[in-house]
Amino acid sequence: MNRAFRLIGAALLLFFAALPFARPSHAAGRAECRAVPSKILARNVDYCVLLPPSYDASKTSYPVLYFLHGLGENEQVLVGSGGWSLIQDLWEKKAIGEFLIVSPAAGRSFFINSRDGKVRYEDFFIKEFLPFIESHYRIRADRAHRGVEGVSMGGYGALRFALRYPQLFGSVSAHSPALIAKLPRIEVGGQQRDAVSMALGGAFGSPFDPAFWERNSPFTLVRNGPRPTGLKIYFDCGTEDDYGFNVGAQQFHDLLASRGIPHEFHLYPGRHDEAYFAQHLPASLAFHSRAFGASP
Repeated sequence: MNRAFRLIGAALLLFFAALPFARPSHAAGRAECRAVPSKILARNVDYCVLLPPSYDASKTSYPVLYFLHGLGENEQVLVGSGGWSLIQDLWEKKAIGEFLIVSPAAGRSFFINSRDGKVRYEDFFIKEFLPFIESHYRIRADRAHRGVEGVSMGGYGALRFALRYPQLFGSVSAHSPALIAKLPRIEVGGQQRDAVSMALGGAFGSPFDPAFWERNSPFTLVRNGPRPTGLKIYFDCGTEDDYGFNVGAQQFHDLLASRGIPHEFHLYPGRHDEAYFAQHLPASLAFHSRAFGASP
């Protein structure tokens, strides 16, 4: 495998390990994990929901934040790690307001409808998952109180959903999103081509279809899609990102700035790893809390 392929392969293999956060002194809120029956995907889809401290004792409705995991993770990305402890701690200290956080399993889908049409994850998420969640939990089901956030692959998915469906989401955030302004022009074939397709689970075609990647890119949505009026946007990336996504993040910032689209962007010291995510997750949660008008 040549060096060029290793670089693009690394850029497309997005993985987040368990997150090492300290546990808070007192528990707050409640987590539950269930499944959504999907006709579109012809299977059940697992999800976890983090319920805020007052949820069980109250009859009020709450804002909702959809949290999208990275490649190699699943719906347990927060519940099965110290991320849940960090969120409990933020609630306990009243550093953020109360809202639901919902994370669905997405496999290697990149949160899109696959190139071959066999895995219509985007259709599932928009047409089945959101209505299911917002009819089964006490949620303020309107744009101003609905946000989406993601990490790595999930950051790509969050930005793409918010830009493609600005009528549904009032706020979006992403940590170390898988942003590539333009794919490298390299020729791969045989086992190399199959390896890229396998790494992506076939989402962008088998063999990998660069044109399909470009059509689904957040860059393309900004250039060709409707202006996301009123959408609150936050994203950040580590300056030493292992996959070079800091370059794509900077270019995405430049594109938004050139179009006069308001947003908040940061490059911080750090790599593409759980330590970076742990450090900056509170900032994005506080961002959504303010967007929801839920700050204590």
